[in-house]
Amino acid sequence: MKTMLTFSSLVLVGILVAATAQAQQTKNIVDTAVAAGSFTTLAKALTAADLVPTLQGPGPFTVFAPTDAAFAKLPAGTVENLLKPENKDKLRRILTYHVVPGTVRAADVVKLQSAKAVSGDTITIKVADGKVNVDAANVTQTDIQASNGVIHVIDSVILPKGL
Repeated sequence: MKTMLTFSSLVLVGILVAATAQAQQTKNIVDTAVAAGSFTTLAKALTAADLVPTLQGPGPFTVFAPTDAAFAKLPAGTVENLLKPENKDKLRRILTYHVVPGTVRAADVVKLQSAKAVSGDTITIKVADGKVNVDAANVTQTDIQASNGVIHVIDSVILPKGL
């Protein structure tokens, strides 16, 4: 008995294979950051602030993600102090200051002068000589795709006014 595949069944098989490959390749924002290996401090902070479930959720989100080196620029003891349970609200505000609702790709970021963060604060965006700054941080890598948004890597931790 011969098995006969029709054009429509081949198309369906192709769609299913492509969807499976995409699902396997695309991780949410948290999993993408963890897999990169240079965001361990950010991952610890997100855990301490109980923000992991949110950033693993449907989104979409745009995250200006500080690297471990960015966190290392903070004064000695700052990160350890922020990770304490009694500083959870302050940590949440700092971390949500790095998150913008929606997907804002690099091509869109360069057209902005500011963005409203999830924290409710406004992030200042400047473009000069082909370089993008968010507050005092330089954007060093852009458009890292995740299943629920996009990540832009920054070289400093940005802080909302008043902290």
